Order: sequence, then structure tokens, then C-alpha cells
Amino acid sequence: MTQTGAANDFIRDRVRTDLEQGTYGGRVQTRFPPEPNGYLHIGHAKAITVDFGIAEQFGGICNLRLDDTNPDTEEAEYFESILDDIGWLGYTPASVLHASDYFEQLYAWAVYLIEKGLAYVDDSDIETISAQRGGFGKAGVESPYRTRSIEQNLDLFARMRAGEFADGSKVLRAKIDMNHENMSMRDPVMYRVRHSTHFRTGDTWCIYPTYDWAHGQSDAIEKVTHSVCTLEFDTHRPLYDWYLSQLPLPAEKPVQIEFARLELTHTVTSKRRLAKLVNDGTVDGWDDPRMPTLRGLRRRGYPAAALRAFCTEIGTTRTNSRQNIEALESYVRRELNTTSLRRMAVLHPLRLVIDNWPTDAEGNPVVEYFEVTNNPENPADGTRQVAFSGELVIEQEDFAEVPPPKFFRLTVGREVRLRGAYLVTATSVEHDPAGNPSCVHATYDPATRGGDAPDGRKVKSTMHWVSTAHAHPITVALYERLFVTEVPGEATGEALDDVNPNSRELLTDCLAEATLAQTPSGDVVQFERLGYFAADPDHPGLFHRTVGLRDEWAAIQKRRG
Repeated sequence: MTQTGAANDFIRDRVRTDLEQGTYGGRVQTRFPPEPNGYLHIGHAKAITVDFGIAEQFGGICNLRLDDTNPDTEEAEYFESILDDIGWLGYTPASVLHASDYFEQLYAWAVYLIEKGLAYVDDSDIETISAQRGGFGKAGVESPYRTRSIEQNLDLFARMRAGEFADGSKVLRAKIDMNHENMSMRDPVMYRVRHSTHFRTGDTWCIYPTYDWAHGQSDAIEKVTHSVCTLEFDTHRPLYDWYLSQLPLPAEKPVQIEFARLELTHTVTSKRRLAKLVNDGTVDGWDDPRMPTLRGLRRRGYPAAALRAFCTEIGTTRTNSRQNIEALESYVRRELNTTSLRRMAVLHPLRLVIDNWPTDAEGNPVVEYFEVTNNPENPADGTRQVAFSGELVIEQEDFAEVPPPKFFRLTVGREVRLRGAYLVTATSVEHDPAGNPSCVHATYDPATRGGDAPDGRKVKSTMHWVSTAHAHPITVALYERLFVTEVPGEATGEALDDVNPNSRELLTDCLAEATLAQTPSGDVVQFERLGYFAADPDHPGLFHRTVGLRDEWAAIQKRRG
């Protein structure tokens, strides 16, 4: 894949410098290291495009490495979903690796640090260890177990591995500096006892490395050159470097570089909060189209190409900022405009009866077919035949008995164009028992086939329609923001307090042209005048609104300009 919009940002500048200086022998190797404890979300898409994009741009490779060091939260299901999501985004890892592949080497290196007097077994519980660390401007307190002998520590660590100790009873800590200004350097935990079954290694291990201990060393084992992380790991970089500097590495030490993660307005990516939305039934699952997971975005119809372009174009910076979700939607709309076939669908049907429509010898309404372009942006998509007869449905909002100012659509006595068909004029209206319009009667001008009048008269509105006798019934899901505020939780302190209770509306009486029934599962089509809609992969006849036609981002930029 060609990475568009390759930037001259600070990460790429560092890579270029290392290449020019021959730091890694002309190699560039990155990795994407998610933990298989949940589904990837839009923030991960940014990290994926950075990791894979840098490797591609500089002729290197990018591996997928699963950080599977916490057996209590990780599952094979998540591992499989991560692989699938990366492939959907358009990337192929050079290798698929696991931190658990290196458990034996990580253990051996931990023993090496103990033998150097740089690690010790601590019997303190996690709360005590946390308190011992002190705080910013407050000195730490050394553990009473810090002075254990090398022999004691080697014996205890071996017994930890052998399963002699209960969960939480002992940890292995690095011996660095309890007064270091960087809190992560105050004797961090390297291993904890956890009698849990790992989804890959089973019950082979009952001690598991922490992220900080596994991460940099896994990079070194794999010979990663540039370990690109998000900004929350910048305070961990001194520890990353310290560990690597103590060990007999198989290659040159990798460099960790941090960039700002992707955050969007009206969006939450916290796994804990997203899990609560799923568990509480607020959404229908991790792939609910309202979710910011890649599975949810995919189901909603977001094209992978649009996500890649958006993540690439916003670039990498050293400062966290929140991107407007309207900007992402603009990329989605732009991509779909070029790739989506056009179809006509009516979401809120109102009958339109053409009283002067001809009938055949048996009194049945004549059926005509109109050739309509599938996609004006791509002539190669060809045309389709759409049936037209004397009874149609139009959108309820396209008719008004008492039209408001600047209303140019259908009202009694007004002529409008039916898309690709004829000019029609409304003559009267019927009402339901509640007094609402239930049927509009009209006449058509036979001389205007194709939608243009031979005498050159003009109309101010073109409306879409569906022939009732040829309609394909569908269900449509319309979506609003899942969170009502731009920054969920900013005012209340809890993001879930800002969940929109009306984020989805299901319309079950929609009608569409017959061609829509042929839409492949997962494909996105444009409902003319209404927006882009994705065919649900599991429920035939269900369409999710991906985005509307109006470019809200352009409007926002105009107001700011």
C-alpha cells in the first residue's frame, strides 16, 4: 500500500537522521504492540498508520506484537479481532509475534539483573509499594526487603516461578533510585505472582512480567529500531532506556519516540467505559455502529481508506489535542462520494398518486423504466433501470400544505421534477384520521420524460421517489452522537454521564428501489438526497446511516474563517 500524505514530522526526521548516520545499519523496523484485552478503536487506527506508515515509507518492516502479559484480561478472541482489524485497515504485519514468546528470555534477564544486584524480591503488597514511592516533591521510602542478598533473591524468584507463593504475596522489583524525580524509576515492579491460565501458554507460568519490563526487552529481542508510542509513555522512557542499558542485548538499543494520540470530540475510547456501555446494554455490542471501535466504524460503513487518510493527514505532534469528529466524517464523505453507488430510498413515505397516469388494456397502470446513472463520480459504474408507475412514495418532508418561506418542493398547485422521470404538479391531498397528509394527488406532463420540459420551463426542486409496486422494504438506523458533549465528562467528571439516550432511531417502514436488494453485505450506497448508508453484514434489509450529505466540517471551518 502507498502511504499518502507522508509528512516530514519529528519522528520521520529522527528516522532519516538514523539512516544517514547508519545507526541501525540502514534498517528501519517498527512494531504495533496492542494488548489483546479488548477491541481496537479509532485511537489505535492512528497508531497503526504511524507504525506501518513509517516502516513503509522508509523501506522497513512493521511487526504486530501482542502484549499478552496479563492473563486475567486477555483472550484469543481479542487476538483474532486485532488481526482482522489491521487487515481491514489495509496493513499486513511482517510477522505476528507475542510478548509471551519471550517469557523465558525475560525471566533469564530478570535473573541477570538480580545477579548484578539490580533487582530484588519484595514481600510488600501493592498498596504499600505505592505508598513507599512517595510523590512529586516527596521522597520515597526504601522497602525493608531492598537489602536482601543476591542469593536470597535468586532463591525467592525461582520459588515464585515454581508456584510456591500466593497471588500478591511477592513481586520482583528493579533496584534503581527511590528518590528519582521520575516516579517510574522508583524501584518499579518487574514481575508479579498470578496463578492464572494464559490463553497461549496455559499454566506454564504463574509469574508474569509487567508492561514496562516486557516492552523494551521485547523490542530489543525483535531488533526493533524505532519504538513509537503515544505520549502517555514519555515518562516511562527513562525506565525503558535504563533496562536496556543493563542487559546484554542482541543488537543496538532501540529508541522510543512518543507522539500525541488521537482524540475526537463526542468520543470516548476508554476500554473500561466502553465495556460498561456494552455490559449495560446502552449499545448492542463492541461492533455497534455508534461505538468508536474499528469494528463499530466498519459496521457503520466507514471506509478504511478514509481512516487511513484522516490519520495520515492530521500528522504526528508532541502535544495532545482533540480533533473534531466532523473532520473525520468529512474524510469519510469524500471517500464515499467517489466509491458509492447511488440508489433512491424513502425513509418517511408519503403516497403520491398520478391521476392521469396511463393504464394498459386491462386497466393496470403502465410501468416505465428509466435509465439512471449509478455514480456520477465514476462513469465505469454504469447505469441501472428504475421502474416508474402511477403510484409512488415520496418523503413526507417533500410536501407541505402550507409551505414555509423558501420551500420549493411539492405543494398543491406547484410543479416539481421527479428525479430522472417527469415533471408533476400536485392537485389535491387526502388526510388520515389525525389530519396529517396521507396521499397527494398529482398530474404529470408526458412531454417531460427524463425530467426536462421541451418548452424550457424551469422548476426549483428535484425530488427522489420510489415506485410503490416495485419497492423493496428496508429498515434504516439513523444515528446521532453517542455523547452529547464535545468533551464527555468535562463538566460532570464522568464521561458516561453525557451519553445520549437518543443516539439511534430505527425506521421500519422505509421503501427503496428494487436494485437496493442486490447490495452486497457491508457495502455503502448513497441514498440520493439523504446520505450514505451501509448494508448490515448480519441482518439483510438493515441499513446504517454512515454520514449525511452535508459537510459539517466545511461549515465549521467557514464559521471560524
